[in-house]
Amino acid sequence: MPLIYLAVAALAIGFEQLLQMRYGAMGLIAFLALTLGIKARNTMIGGIGAVILVMLLAQSG
Repeated sequence: MPLIYLAVAALAIGFEQLLQMRYGAMGLIAFLALTLGIKARNTMIGGIGAVILVMLLAQSG
Protein backbone atom coordinates (compact mmCIF):
# COMPACT_ATOMS: atom_id res chain seq x y z
CA MET A 1 0.00 0.00 0.00
CA PRO A 2 2.77 2.56 0.75
CA LEU A 3 4.20 1.86 -2.71
CA ILE A 4 0.92 2.99 -4.28
CA TYR A 5 0.97 6.22 -2.27
CA LEU A 6 4.56 6.83 -3.33
CA ALA A 7 3.71 6.27 -6.99
CA VAL A 8 0.71 8.62 -6.82
CA ALA A 9 2.81 11.29 -5.10
CA ALA A 10 5.51 10.97 -7.76
CA LEU A 11 2.91 11.33 -10.52
CA ALA A 12 1.40 14.37 -8.84
CA ILE A 13 4.80 16.05 -8.45
CA GLY A 14 5.66 15.27 -12.05
CA PHE A 15 2.36 16.71 -13.25
CA GLU A 16 2.90 19.86 -11.18
CA GLN A 17 6.38 20.32 -12.66
CA LEU A 18 5.08 19.82 -16.19
CA LEU A 19 2.27 22.26 -15.56
CA GLN A 20 4.61 24.87 -14.14
CA MET A 21 7.09 24.43 -16.97
CA ARG A 22 4.41 24.82 -19.64
CA TYR A 23 2.03 27.36 -18.07
CA GLY A 24 4.23 29.11 -15.52
CA ALA A 25 3.36 30.13 -12.01
CA MET A 26 -0.29 30.83 -12.85
CA GLY A 27 -0.76 27.23 -13.95
CA LEU A 28 0.70 25.99 -10.68
CA ILE A 29 -1.50 28.33 -8.66
CA ALA A 30 -4.59 27.21 -10.59
CA PHE A 31 -3.73 23.54 -10.05
CA LEU A 32 -3.21 24.09 -6.33
CA ALA A 33 -6.49 26.00 -6.05
CA LEU A 34 -8.32 23.20 -7.85
CA THR A 35 -6.71 20.56 -5.64
CA LEU A 36 -7.42 22.46 -2.43
CA GLY A 37 -10.99 23.10 -3.51
CA ILE A 38 -11.59 19.42 -4.16
CA LYS A 39 -9.98 18.28 -0.90
CA ALA A 40 -11.78 20.90 1.20
CA ARG A 41 -15.02 20.40 -0.75
CA ASN A 42 -15.08 24.12 -1.41
CA THR A 43 -16.69 24.61 -4.80
CA MET A 44 -15.72 28.28 -5.07
CA ILE A 45 -11.96 27.68 -4.76
CA GLY A 46 -12.13 24.58 -6.94
CA GLY A 47 -14.16 26.43 -9.54
CA ILE A 48 -11.72 29.33 -9.64
CA GLY A 49 -8.82 26.92 -10.13
CA ALA A 50 -10.69 25.06 -12.87
CA VAL A 51 -11.60 28.26 -14.71
CA ILE A 52 -8.01 29.51 -14.62
CA LEU A 53 -6.74 26.17 -15.93
CA VAL A 54 -9.30 26.16 -18.74
CA MET A 55 -8.34 29.72 -19.67
CA LEU A 56 -4.65 28.77 -19.77
CA LEU A 57 -5.35 25.69 -21.86
CA ALA A 58 -7.55 27.63 -24.28
CA GLN A 59 -4.93 30.34 -24.65
CA SER A 60 -2.18 27.93 -25.64
CA GLY A 61 -4.33 25.96 -28.10
